[in-house]
Amino acid sequence: MNAGDTAWMLTSTCLVLLMTVPGVALLYGGMVGKKNIISTITQTFMITCLVTLLWFIVGYSLAFSEGSFNTFVGGFSNLFLKGVGVDSLSGTIPESVFVVFQLTFAIITAALICGAVAERMNFSALLIFIAIWILLVYAPICHMVWGGGLLASLGVLDFAGGTVVHINCGIAGLVAAIVLGERKQKSRPHNLLLSLIGTSLLWVGWFGFNAGSAVAANGGAGMAMLVTQIATATAGLAWMFAEWGFGKKPSLLGILSGAIAGLVAITPAAGFVGPVGAFFIGLIAGIVCYWASTKLKNKLGYDDSLDVFGIHGVGGTVGALLTGIFAKEAIGGAAGLLEGNTGQLWLQFIGVAFTIVYTGVFTYVILKIVNLITPLRATAEEETQGLDLRQHGEQIN
Repeated sequence: MNAGDTAWMLTSTCLVLLMTVPGVALLYGGMVGKKNIISTITQTFMITCLVTLLWFIVGYSLAFSEGSFNTFVGGFSNLFLKGVGVDSLSGTIPESVFVVFQLTFAIITAALICGAVAERMNFSALLIFIAIWILLVYAPICHMVWGGGLLASLGVLDFAGGTVVHINCGIAGLVAAIVLGERKQKSRPHNLLLSLIGTSLLWVGWFGFNAGSAVAANGGAGMAMLVTQIATATAGLAWMFAEWGFGKKPSLLGILSGAIAGLVAITPAAGFVGPVGAFFIGLIAGIVCYWASTKLKNKLGYDDSLDVFGIHGVGGTVGALLTGIFAKEAIGGAAGLLEGNTGQLWLQFIGVAFTIVYTGVFTYVILKIVNLITPLRATAEEETQGLDLRQHGEQIN
């Protein structure tokens, strides 16, 4: 065990949990209408508790142990965290720390989906959906990318979650939004100050997300932190200027959305690219995610309430593909297209395509199963009066 690595990973774990509670909770809570704030925040907090228990019981084992179908999913050897003791290690850190670090990734992935179905999904249906989705979608994708499964064996690069977290939740959110249909009433953001605080917590916490994925206190973690900052700032300005250029005013919500797009896009690349690559990833992500969240969404007509697909699904895809272009062998041990490795871009495409198809199909099936148990959508009356009062018995005055 290395004390420095352990100290950094303990810190990173706390930072990543900070991204969900309170980060995502405040971001989403500020973006919905006043009558749905409590509902939105409660969903995030419920998911934090629910996914923690599922990870303890079987999720970690499915993601990181070996099983009969190891290409696609792990086994049950770590059921109820069997074998995870005080002295057991994962690399140079206690396995217990690695368990919680990876748990925080599972939590935020599930919590992000809520933004796509905000203000209309039945709370009980969401609870059942997330419970099944974590085990049938998140854990297998996590295993295939980080647990030695199919995509890892092919050589797909994903440093901190471009496929596992962002494409995964983005596609799930898009499918759920389409299945549920449009909201009865589309709300304007109730309190952008809350969203600013939430985004700021995400930005700070993302250093644990990306630099923490080095799983060591070393130069790789330092470079991941540096490129994360550069990509985020670049994307925030890129979105702002794109919005400005299309005749709109440079909005707070726009620059916040751009910054998150930059954080998302640099995530798969953080351990493989340098500062110049990070700049171009942020620039491209800011512009493309703006287009996806405004022009594409309006053209296709799906109601992705808080742009989960436009920012996380599209941003994760952009970042994963650009990793195959800008990866530098001297930084992460893998060369990209610019260093003559044309095959890496193809591998990245395979990883993206596989995740989209797998997540899309399974999410759709799970939603249909849940709908047989309890209605997916709140009633029209509940939507009109607000989910806060009708489903939780509380409201913001």
